[in-house]
Amino acid sequence: VAAKHLAVSQHDIVPLMQLRCTVCHGLRKQKAKLDLRTRESMLRGGKSGPAFVPGKPGESLILEKIHEGKMPPRRKVVTVSVKPMEPREIALLTQWIELGAPMTDPPLGKPQSISKGDRNFWAFKPPRHPSPPKFNEPRIGNSIDAFILRSLKAKGLDFSAEANRQTLIRRATFDLNGLPPTPGEVQEFLQDISPDAYAKLIDRLLASPRYGERWGRYWLDLAGYSDSDGGQDSDRIRDHAWRYRDYVIKAFNKDKPYDRFLMEQLAGDELAKPGSVPDEVLAENLTATGFLRMSSDYTFANITGFVPDRIEVIDREMEVLSSAVLGLTMKCTKCHEHKFDPIPQGDYYRLLAIFKGAYDEHDWMRPRDGGGASYSVPWPTRQLPLPGTHAKWKTHEEDINQAIAKLKADKGEKKNKDAIKKLEGKRQPEPFIRALWDRGEPSPQYALIRGNYLRPGALVQAGIPAILTNPKKPYSPQPPWPKAKKTGRRLAFAQWVVQPNHPLTARVMANRIWKHHFGSGIVRTLDDFGNAGARPTHPDLLDWLATEFSRRKWSIKAMHRLIMTSATYRQSSATNPRLEKLDPENTLLSRMTLKRLDAEALRDSLILVAGQLNEKNRGGKPDGINARKDGLITVPRGTDGWRRSVYVLQRRTQIPTLLTTFDLPRMEPNCVKRPESTVAPQALHLLNDATVNQLAGHFAKRLIKE
Repeated sequence: VAAKHLAVSQHDIVPLMQLRCTVCHGLRKQKAKLDLRTRESMLRGGKSGPAFVPGKPGESLILEKIHEGKMPPRRKVVTVSVKPMEPREIALLTQWIELGAPMTDPPLGKPQSISKGDRNFWAFKPPRHPSPPKFNEPRIGNSIDAFILRSLKAKGLDFSAEANRQTLIRRATFDLNGLPPTPGEVQEFLQDISPDAYAKLIDRLLASPRYGERWGRYWLDLAGYSDSDGGQDSDRIRDHAWRYRDYVIKAFNKDKPYDRFLMEQLAGDELAKPGSVPDEVLAENLTATGFLRMSSDYTFANITGFVPDRIEVIDREMEVLSSAVLGLTMKCTKCHEHKFDPIPQGDYYRLLAIFKGAYDEHDWMRPRDGGGASYSVPWPTRQLPLPGTHAKWKTHEEDINQAIAKLKADKGEKKNKDAIKKLEGKRQPEPFIRALWDRGEPSPQYALIRGNYLRPGALVQAGIPAILTNPKKPYSPQPPWPKAKKTGRRLAFAQWVVQPNHPLTARVMANRIWKHHFGSGIVRTLDDFGNAGARPTHPDLLDWLATEFSRRKWSIKAMHRLIMTSATYRQSSATNPRLEKLDPENTLLSRMTLKRLDAEALRDSLILVAGQLNEKNRGGKPDGINARKDGLITVPRGTDGWRRSVYVLQRRTQIPTLLTTFDLPRMEPNCVKRPESTVAPQALHLLNDATVNQLAGHFAKRLIKE
C-alpha cells in the first residue's frame, strides 16, 4: 500500500481532470454546480453531492458517471473538444480514490546544473559598452568605423572608396523605403552640395510613411503575420488581423521606442487600468498583443480543437517569441534538455506558465471573429471602455435602427420593404481586433514527459530561463493594479525583457537592424545566439551597438542614422582580386555587400515606375487576390492602381505568385531570415506574366508622356 501511495497523488489526478472534465466542470462552466479542478472542490461536490468518497471507489459518483458513459456525454464529446477517459486513466482515478485520495508534495524535476562556464558564454552576459579604437583617419564617420577599421587593418586592408552619390541615394532609398528614388529626387540630391546633404536625405526617408511600410514588414515576418488561420483545406480568413499590421507600421513610423514596442506586444492588456488612460491608448495596447496571436491556429474547428491542438498553437507562439525577441532556440526543450545550451526542459514549461493566464489549453478561447468564446474581441473589448472607433460604428447602427423603426411605425413595412432592405444593406460589421489578455485564473502548469500531454510530470511555477536570471532582480509577478483580475506574469516578463542590461534583447534587435542594412548580421544566425549559433564577427561592435541602442532611448531610427552615416555603409560595392582573396565573403566589410531586391521591393518598384502606385489609402482591410485554376494567384488592380505588397491579403495557402517566385515565405510559424534563390521561373515570370506586361504598358505610356 505504501508503494501504491507514493505512485499516485493529486498531481496525477488534477491534470487528468483538466484534460477530461473541467471543460464542463471548471472555471468557466460548472454544470450541476460541480467544480472538478481540485481535490477540495471535488469533495465539496455539486447538486448531487461529493464527486467521490475517499477509500470507496464503488460509492464514488464520478466513477459511476464515467462507467455509464455520461461523463463526458457521448453525444457532446466533439462539440466540447474533449475525449472520454482512457482505461488506464480510469484505473488511475480509481486507484487514487481507493487509497483515500492522497495529497503529496509536487514532484520535483531534477534541476540541470548551470556552471560558471555556462554563464560566461558571451551571449548570456550583459553587453558592455566598449571604447572604440582610436584612429587618426579622415574617413571615420563614427565609432562603427573605428571597430570595422581595426579588423580591416589586422588583415592589411582598408575601407573601399566611397560610393558615388547616385548609388548612395538609391541604396538609402531602397533600404529605408523599399522603393527606388524618382529621377527628380536623384537630381535634387546630386545638385545639393551642402555638407549635410546626405544627412538630410536620411532624415527625409525616415520621415516618409513609406518607411513604416518597409521596416514594419520585417517585424511582421518575425511575428508570423497572416490574414488566415492556416490549414491546407479551410485556411479561414482572419477578418481583423490587419489591425495588428497597421499597428506595427504606425509604430515604426512614429519611432516608438523598441522597449515600449515590446512591452505592448507582450503585455499590452496589463499596462494600464481601464479608465486611467485614453481609450485609444487601451485599444492600441490590446491591438499590439496580436503579436502572440499570429501563428497558424486550427482550433476553430471541433475536430482540431482538442488539447493537443491547442498546445501546438502555444508551442508555435513560444517559437515566435524565442526566435524574434530572445534570439534563442527553445523548441527542443519541450521534450528534453537542450543539447547545446544550458536550458533545461523545466525552463520551457516555466515559460509557458508565464503565458498561462492568457494561453491556457484547459481554458481555451477559439479564434473566432465574434461570439463569446473568442479571442477576436470588439474594439477594444467589452471589458474595456469603447474608444472612438467603436463609438462611430455604434452610432451608425443606432441611426439605421431608428430609421427602420420609423418606417415600420408608419404601418408601411410592406410598402417600405425596399427602403428597409436598402438600410439593412448599409450595416457594417462590428469592428474587432485579434487580441490576447490575461484572465487571472490559470490552471496549474506541469512539465510534460517527452512533451506528451498525456504524461504530466513535475509541477512548475512561472519563471524565466535560469541561465538569464539576475539574482538582484528576481522574476516576481504581481497584479498590474489593485484588485486586477490578472496575474501580472506577462507584465513582469516584459519588464525583464526590456531591461537595458538584458543579455539578449538589445543585441538581437541591433543585430537584425544591421542585417537589413548589410545583408548579414554580425551574428549570422539571427535566431540563435546560443552555442550552436554563429559567433559574432565583430563582438565589440555588437556590444557597442546594443548599449548605444538602449542609451539612445531604444530609437530604431537613431540606429539607422548611426549605421547609414558611417563610412562603412557608404563604401562602394566594387571588388578586386585582393579583396576577394583576403575577405572573400566580405566578413570584414572591406566593401559594401551586394544585396538583391526582396519580393515586395521588386513588385512595389514595378508598380511605382509604372506610375500605378496607390498611396491614397494606407492601411485598412487588405487587398483581395484572384486564384486561377492553374494555380496562378494575382492581385487585381484597384480604381487608383495597386497598393504596396504589405497591404495585400496574406493568406497562407494563396500567396500571390509574383511574390512567392521571389521568395516570399509562408509563415510557419514565422520567418527570421528570408531564403534567397536564383531560379529560371523568376525570369520567366517577369517575361510572361500578364500583370507585369500590363505594368510595362503603363510604364511605356509614362515615358511617352514625360
